[in-house]
Formats: sequence, C-alpha cells, structure tokens
Amino acid sequence: MLKSIRAEFPILSEKVNGKPFIFLDSAASAQKPNSVLEAMTQSVHHCYANIHRGLYAMSEKTTEAYENVRRKIAQFINAYDAKEIIFTSNSTAGINLLANTLGTNLKSGQKILISELEHHANIVPWLMLRDRHGVEFRVVPIDDKGDIDLEIYEAELAKGDIALVAVTHMSNVLGTITPAKKLAQLAHQYGAKILLDASQSIVHSFVDVQDLEADFIVFTGHKLYGPTGVGVLWGRSELLEELPPFMGGGEMIETVSFESVSWASIPHRFEAGTPPILEVLGLGAVIDFLNKIGRQALLDHETHLVSYASEAFGRLKDVTVLGAPQKRGGVFSFVMQRAHPHDLAVLLDQQNIAVRAGQHCAEPLINRLGIKATTRASFALYTTESDIDALMLGLEKARAMLV
Repeated sequence: MLKSIRAEFPILSEKVNGKPFIFLDSAASAQKPNSVLEAMTQSVHHCYANIHRGLYAMSEKTTEAYENVRRKIAQFINAYDAKEIIFTSNSTAGINLLANTLGTNLKSGQKILISELEHHANIVPWLMLRDRHGVEFRVVPIDDKGDIDLEIYEAELAKGDIALVAVTHMSNVLGTITPAKKLAQLAHQYGAKILLDASQSIVHSFVDVQDLEADFIVFTGHKLYGPTGVGVLWGRSELLEELPPFMGGGEMIETVSFESVSWASIPHRFEAGTPPILEVLGLGAVIDFLNKIGRQALLDHETHLVSYASEAFGRLKDVTVLGAPQKRGGVFSFVMQRAHPHDLAVLLDQQNIAVRAGQHCAEPLINRLGIKATTRASFALYTTESDIDALMLGLEKARAMLV
C-alpha cells in the first residue's frame, strides 16, 4: 500500500543528479497528492465562481462544494456541528482570531496559560495581547524528557485566574504528544477553556474534539497534505456565538448601514471577504484521500516509523535526539557533537536529503533545552524505512567530515 501512496505524490519521484529525493521536512510543510492538485485544477477549469452571494448555477455549485468541505472536516474531527468549522488562512490566523476576540474580552485579572513547548504562533499573539491590552499569561514548564509538568499545570489552574489554556497537542520540535484530554479535563475542573494547537497532531494522530473535550482547536492545511493559504479554527458553537467578529467586511454581516451593523451567524461571522475557495476545495480532496487510506492505517504506519527511527538513532555515535517524551509523533530533533545544525543540514542536502535546521519557530523551547539550534527530521505518510536508513547513512558521512 505504501508504494501506491507514494505514487500519489509526484514530487517524490523527482531525481536530483540522478538520485532519489528524500523529503524529511513534512513538519514544516507536507507534499501534496495528485488528488489535491486535480481538485483545484478541475475547479478552475470547469466550475469556479465566487460563493454564497451568486444566484447563477455555477456560483451555487461552487458554494455547495465549498460548504461540503466544511461538513467533511466536521466529520473528520468529530465536531458537534459543521457550523463550528471556521476557515482561516492557517493555524496562526486562527490563534490570532481568538486572541483578538476571546482574549480582549477577558475580565480583569483573568490570564492565559501556555507551555514551554509552544510554537511562536501560540506565543506571539499572547505577547501582543499583553502589550496592547494588559492581559497576562503564564508559562507551564516541561520536564527534562519534554513532557508538560502536570503538577505545576494543575497548580497554575488552581490559582483560579486562568481563563484560557492555549497549548500544543504535539510539539513541532520534540514530537511530544501532550495528554490533551487530561489537560482539558483539568482546565474545565478549574473553570478554564482550552485551545489545542493541532497543527502537527492532525497529521500524526487522531484528533477527535469530542473525545479530547476541547473547546477550540486550530490546524493548517499545508501540513495535512493540502494547499497553503487555508486553515481551520474549530470551536464549540456556544462559545463561538459569544465572540465578536475579528475582521470586518463582506460576508460577515447580516445588515449594514452608515449608522449600524449586525453580524452574520457563525461561521460566516468570522469569514470576512472572499475566502480561499480553491484552497478549501483542495483541503476537501485531502480529507477524501486520507479517509480512503484509513486513519488507523496511517496511525500504524506512524507508530512503526517512530519505533524504527528511535532504534536507528540509538545506534549512531555523537548524535543525541532531544527529548524522550512519554508519547512521540514522527518528529525527531537532534544535535551532533561539534557540528553546527546548519552545516549538518547542508551536508545532508548534498546527499538529496531534505531536513530542517534552526530553532523551528520555537525559540523559547530551544533556549529551555540549552542549545542554539537543532537539526530536525520529520515524517509523513509517504516516509519509508529506506528514507530513515538514508538519513542514518547521511549522518554517518557528515560525521566523518565534521567531527
């Protein structure tokens, strides 16, 4: 089955200097299957129009296709209702939407709680909120293995002033899959809501918002084998209904005059202007593609790759994998003694192996780990054992040159 899946990703058949291209940077942005490319191309060629307002047949057909994707995503994450799915440009936009609606409406003294694992997308909006409106946030530390310290987490909640927990469901640096359901239950026990950044977990594990007992989640399409420029904010409908709009313009109003305006109902209240129509249709094609493969098959493949890579890294000399969390997704950040991560990435690139090097938009976490940068290999459904073998051989060759 893996061979047939890889065949769906045309870029993976590319050769560089006559040798295979090995892509191990899916945590940054995943490759796209043929079905995504075809869905967007077919829409442009045969049925494209602006949506919701047009009364002609092609507009109505495009509108139905667009809204059908909303329903597909609702089923994919087990939302309570399709109207809870809000299309954004990416995860960052979803978090900023909440920071500028829920965040600015917090009562005096209420605070935000995040963790040391967070991507900049789940740090910077809260810093901006603090600087503009005086809303404070606190940070829960991780232990030396890379797991959130649950004892300190509960102690922070027990202070009684946390309105929202905003935490990653899976770290893009350490691969830590956080105990999201436990985090949600504790948050609710102390009267707080919880936002899960599912940008990585939507790819590497099941995201069932009802089972997780979440209040909000965000994820981005381009990491889930879909197009750039489209993401999702999900929230429980009763919570979304309480929030004011973030952006003003067309589509998000019910009525407007020069004296007053009334807002549309959710989700359209939060989708001002012409939306990313083609990108949403491409994301819908991804959902169909993943459903056809089967979520359990994807999870089994992921589990096998993580185990295989863990053993392989353990055999390398002078290479240290960062973190040893209780549950890890397909992301491995590592350092090689006496070798700069950027040099290592360049040497691997010379062997047609694409990895990431740097701070991975998680500078506070990198500082917590006591390093300047890492090299990162990240997996996807098209990653194979031979890709991991090639990485290990590439690291051995680089070590011989650098160490």
